[in-house]
Amino acid sequence: MPEPRPPAPNDIRLRKILDETIVAPHWPEGFVMRCFEPGDASAVHALLTEVFDDGTDGPFEEWWPRMSGNPEFDAALCFLVIDAKGRLVAAALCRRSAFVRDLAVHPEARGRGIAEALMWHVFSAFRDRGADHVDLKTNTVENAAALRLYERLGMVPVAWEG
Repeated sequence: MPEPRPPAPNDIRLRKILDETIVAPHWPEGFVMRCFEPGDASAVHALLTEVFDDGTDGPFEEWWPRMSGNPEFDAALCFLVIDAKGRLVAAALCRRSAFVRDLAVHPEARGRGIAEALMWHVFSAFRDRGADHVDLKTNTVENAAALRLYERLGMVPVAWEG
């Protein structure tokens, strides 16, 4: 995972303060969350490709060594959501620095509260690790639905420098 690219014109950095407003995630019926395991790498890459389809991660053979070799990578901070048929439908890939690198929900699984549950789980996981906040980057134009979710969760804009 290379360092984040410079922000695009409509990108913003958002932060959630990890205080008493953190609630337990509510997982929709038929969906379970678990942490990343090495055998999940190909499925996670396929999900990211499906959801973002911007080609920036490159082919799997380039993406996986960059991701797994980055000192910020921790499999225990990569949260996957699996449906009742055993399919990967969502992922929150986080960095050790309390930064959400990717939040991806397959189009067929959207609108069920999965992204919200994932984010509450992320907040709780980092609070348990002693972090005082979690940050992420999003685009206000291309990702308006995600921006609404993040604002509903109490995330606020902060300076790029953090």
